[in-house]
Amino acid sequence: MDRHDFHPTSLREYDIRGIIGETLGEDDAYAIGRGFGTRVRRAGGTKVAVGYDGRHSSPSLEAALVRGLEDTGCEALRIGLGPTPMLYFAVHHLDADGGVMITGSHNPPNYNGFKMMLGHGPFYGADITGIGTMAAAGDWERGIGSNRKVDVSEAYVQRLLGDVPAHGFRIAWDTGNGAAGPIVERLTAAMPGEHHLLFTDVDGNFPNHHPDPTEEKNLVDLRRVVAEKGLDFGLAFDGDGDRIGAIDSTGRIIWGDQLLMILAEDVLRDVPGATIIADVKASQALYDRIADLGGKPLMWKTGHSLIKAKMKETGAPLAGEMSGHIFFAHRYYGFDDAIYAAVRLIGAVDRSGKSLTDLRGAMPAMVNTPELRFPCPEERKFAVIDEVLARLEASGADVNRTDGARVNTPDGWWLLRASNTQDVLVARAEAVSAEALDRLVAAINAQLSASGLATLTGH
Repeated sequence: MDRHDFHPTSLREYDIRGIIGETLGEDDAYAIGRGFGTRVRRAGGTKVAVGYDGRHSSPSLEAALVRGLEDTGCEALRIGLGPTPMLYFAVHHLDADGGVMITGSHNPPNYNGFKMMLGHGPFYGADITGIGTMAAAGDWERGIGSNRKVDVSEAYVQRLLGDVPAHGFRIAWDTGNGAAGPIVERLTAAMPGEHHLLFTDVDGNFPNHHPDPTEEKNLVDLRRVVAEKGLDFGLAFDGDGDRIGAIDSTGRIIWGDQLLMILAEDVLRDVPGATIIADVKASQALYDRIADLGGKPLMWKTGHSLIKAKMKETGAPLAGEMSGHIFFAHRYYGFDDAIYAAVRLIGAVDRSGKSLTDLRGAMPAMVNTPELRFPCPEERKFAVIDEVLARLEASGADVNRTDGARVNTPDGWWLLRASNTQDVLVARAEAVSAEALDRLVAAINAQLSASGLATLTGH
């Protein structure tokens, strides 16, 4: 293969993703290997860590990627099947020059994709479009590389155990048949407390429920086990282990921004006055809480690569997204690791001297929608947001353009943005009362109608 054209929808803002056999296949994986390997070589490196998740298509994509890396003269360090954060860990642990994870994350079983890091930093935006430009021109380095298998799983588990508190809790863990399962088995076996594990066998069909802990329907089994056994709380993970979900002893969901409230308090004890970053979908209550604790709240764009880059720029010790990506630079490496976040949450609860249920109960009662996603053609979604912004600004609305449109009103705020990973628009609203929330959702619907799109129903 001298050159390659990617499907126009597969090169995203912070990863490469597509439908197997339709928009993504082994030829693409090979070209990604050639392109990423070229970037590594031109930056003076040769060693690339490679991992993959439990999807059925992942092993063949991994093999094709490795061939591409070898043909640029790189050495592929193959860590095998595991969660995405284990791949990020491997880059640090093995002192690699970059890393590639083959994962479909939380997308349906027929999807797959690639997350990358160059050196110890994220690889996104122009880096990813550059892979496409290089492939179209056949602008690749050539060489004879190699590959070898490297087991980092024990080192990774030991690193996770390094932050486990001495006091144990009674916890349910649901890994949703995703790639985090075997690591969570090994981790909990060495932790104090009582641990009930659900669906830790890796199965790319996801036979029990879809591995996305941000959707309430995927937490039914976790709630049942916590209730039946009278456990302290429950933890859930997405397909590749970089997003966390949690429920308290009563089954209440603790959303990403609420987890960040608990974790921020713990981190700010050690790093007073530090900047804590959250994405545009997070509650105003979180930003207020960070400020009350003496920290500096910073609102930033949604997207794991974008958040990681902002953390590096600001020196923030902690960041998080509504989607359950939690990033620790405090005592850790600055990447999103849901298993490590689980360990740190257990420690934060322990150090608070309260139960997770009490911590959740003390949070301000806001009335909000969940994250509402609705279909919008890939080629249309960003244009819709531009139309909405233009109308809002013409009307004199109080608009934050950090990522999409976040609009402040006396009733609260609403958000409309384009997803970077799916053909959807994402909406969220938060208000002081149910009536106020209805008015905010009506405002979103007015904008959707003005752009010729179907409106939101129910919230």
